Order: sequence, then structure tokens, then C-alpha cells
Amino acid sequence: MKIYNTITRSKEEFKPLNPPNALMYNCGPTVYDYFHIGNARNFVVADTIRRYLEYRGFKVRFVQNITDIDDKIINRAKKEGVAAQEIATRFTRIFFEKCRLLGVRRADLHPKATETIPQMQELIKTLIKKKHAYVIDGDVYFSVRSFPSYGKLSGKNLEELQEGARVEVDARKKDPLDFALWKSAKPGEPSWESPWGPGRPGWHIECSAMVMAFLGESIDIHSGGVDLVFPHHENERAQSEAATGKPFVKYWVHNGYLNINSEKMSKSLGNFFTIDQVLERFDPLTLKFFLLSAHYRHPIDFNDENLKSAENAAKRVLDALETVEKLFTLEHVSISEKEAAEKVKDQWIMFRRYFDDAMDDDFNTAKALSILHDIVSAIHELRTGINEAKEDQDQKISHLAGVKLLRNLLLEMLEILGLDPALGKKSGVLEGEAVEPLIKILIDIREKARKEKAFSIADEVRNRLLEIGVVLEDHPQGTIWKNK
Repeated sequence: MKIYNTITRSKEEFKPLNPPNALMYNCGPTVYDYFHIGNARNFVVADTIRRYLEYRGFKVRFVQNITDIDDKIINRAKKEGVAAQEIATRFTRIFFEKCRLLGVRRADLHPKATETIPQMQELIKTLIKKKHAYVIDGDVYFSVRSFPSYGKLSGKNLEELQEGARVEVDARKKDPLDFALWKSAKPGEPSWESPWGPGRPGWHIECSAMVMAFLGESIDIHSGGVDLVFPHHENERAQSEAATGKPFVKYWVHNGYLNINSEKMSKSLGNFFTIDQVLERFDPLTLKFFLLSAHYRHPIDFNDENLKSAENAAKRVLDALETVEKLFTLEHVSISEKEAAEKVKDQWIMFRRYFDDAMDDDFNTAKALSILHDIVSAIHELRTGINEAKEDQDQKISHLAGVKLLRNLLLEMLEILGLDPALGKKSGVLEGEAVEPLIKILIDIREKARKEKAFSIADEVRNRLLEIGVVLEDHPQGTIWKNK
């Protein structure tokens, strides 16, 4: 199993520090608004990596932070005339709600910045003691030039950065590249007492302190969007390793940008979509198929054509699963897993190997999704064999056994990728236990009309059901219904 490591710019064999344990940290949301579709890619990718590591037998401890104190939160609170904590609490709740809708599992721990202030202050004290940080008028800055390998993660050198990189402007700093660890209090803003006076933490110190507090001084995987490589992750690495003298992260994992109609997503360009806006147009399963349709390190273009393609892909998988379930019901045949394994053993092994190979190669979900569609095609071929078997019961059972095993394999792979079929089902009049028997009655009436050659009545039943979104499919085993 290989993972592309940002800091070495190469794929490396995944060997955790303390196997089978795997320590993983992901940069979570700054809770001042609905997270945008680019953030969603980060959360989905991290969840998928975690799921696959678990499938491969690793015991993953996964931590994802909540930034609940930040300039953006403070500015929104001022605009609405409420406390910053109220903004943070509201959008923290919304973050978890939207992640649940997307089928993104909660981390083992979601520490909040405001709850880990003591750990941040202790880390800052250590950096000051080791001469990697200094205090000016209640502010504390990290001395970038005190850490010789600064820039190794992002591939930047100090000279290039000096000429105009993203740095905080403050004439009091010893060097323009130095960044804030602690910010002195400003009137009307939340603050905490500290050895350097009241204030609040800088953004970068938050993640370092949380990793050390809840995972340890060295971890296996740190993930996030590629936009975080510099300055956030570069600064995290510098302050962490300066404090401990140990490697901070073994594998740095970064997902690529999400573009809107081939342009970088930006509020200034008016092409900025939040998760609630996207979910108004597309169901969660479609969105996840889209987000996993490209390799996580590659850019992905958010446009109607790609979303429609993802919607069709999700529908094809759901349609196959639903058809198989209802055909099993009509057949009334009991098939054991042992029987099934004998029928499609070689095919099952092939699909399993291809799927594992794809995901072992730096979590290539694009290839993994293609395997899902290959399985669907194989299921359709076996269904054709069932129809052609007619009265040959042994042959029919043989094909049904194969369908059952491949269906189960498909469901397992969907689970590994976090693609719960339920995410693609929309609630409405055609949901619920009461619907099935009512439609079964109409199917029976239609079948009786067909036998009595009352085709106009049979057609009327089919057409009226279609008007309310019910599609009837006639098979040799009988008629099944599905949502349109």
C-alpha cells in the first residue's frame, strides 16, 4: 500500500509508526458559515482514507479539529451583533448535520480551539524557552529562521518568501516571515489570560497543540486541502518539530483544488458554492460519486456535466441493487454464500484484487469506482442468464448465486468508499413500509388484466403509476417496481 507524501514528493510504502495503529489528523472547519464544496472534498477524502485504512486492518485513531475562534468568526459576530461563541456554536452544529447527510463519519475526537487554550500556551512556552519564539507587547511570534528546514514541505525557500510570500505585516517583528503564535487582546474581542497578557491563539498553533495533546508528538498521517500546504502546514511542522525535536508527521496528504466551471472557486468571481446550496440541487450520493470520481490529488471541475455524469453513475449502481433485491423476492430461492462462491469465485477474486490494487495505489477512488461499474455489468450479465434459463432451475440457481455474491461484494465496496445507497434515496410518498403492499396490489390487478387481455386497463395502471414516479419492469420471474 503506497501513499503520496507531499514532503518527499513521491509515493511511499505505508508503514505506520506503531503498526497496526495508525494516527491520523485532518484540518477541520472554521465554523463561521456553511462549509463550501471545496471543504467538502477535504472531509470526504479524509473519511475515505480512514475507512480504507480500517478495511486494510489498521486501527485508526482519527482526530479532526474545530476552529471556533478566528477573525472570520469575530467579524461575522460583529456583523450580526451577537457573541462569537454563538456563531461558532451554530455553525459547528451545521457542520455535523451536513457531514451526517454526506455520510461522513465523525472523528474519534473533534477538539475545539477554545477548549485547548492551555495546551497551546504550554507549547508556546516551550518554543520561547528554546529560543524559537519571542514576545513583543503581548504578542508572541515564531522565529522562522530559527528552524533551518523551514520551507521543506511547501518547496519554498526563505529568499523567495522574503520577496513577497503570504506573511503577516507587522513592523515590530524581527523578520517579516515570522508568524503569530499568540495575539494580544483587542477591544471587544474574545480573549484568554496568558503569561504574556490577555489574548487569543494564532491559527497555526492550534493544530500542533491538538495533535500533541490527543495523538502524540509524532503521527502517521496529516491531511487537508492543498491550499493549506503553505503557510498553515509549513508553520505547523516548523513549530512542532522546533518544540519536540522529533519528526511531526510521517505522511503529509493533500487533496487538490476544486474548480467551478474550470475556474478556481472564489467569492470575488461569484462562483462560490456552500454545501447547503449544492445539496439543494443534488442528493448526497451524487455529490460523493462526483467528489470521488477523480484522484484526490488532482483538480476536479464542479460543473453541471460532471455532476450529471456522477448522478447517472450513482443511479446505475442503485438501480442494479434495487432490481436484484426485488428479483430475489420474486424467486423465493434460498442461496447459501458457499453455493454463490463456487459460481463466480474467479470473478469475485478478480474484482476484489482490482479494487484493492486501485485503493492501495494512493487511494485511487477513480479506478475503484470503475470496478464498481464492472461489477454492475457482471450482475446484469448474470441477470440475463437467469432470464434465459427459463425452467432450468439448476441453471437459474447458479446465476442467482453469482448475483448474490457480486451484490454483496458491491455493497461492501460501497461501504468502504462511504457510498451508502441510502444517501441517494429521497423521501416522499413512495417511501415507507405501507407503499410496497399497495403497489403490489396494483401490479396484481395489472397482471390479471393482461391475462384477461384487458390491455387498456393494464396500460392504464402502468401509466398512472408512472405519473407518480413508479416504474414497472416485467421479468420472466414477474413484475417489479422501482422509483423513477
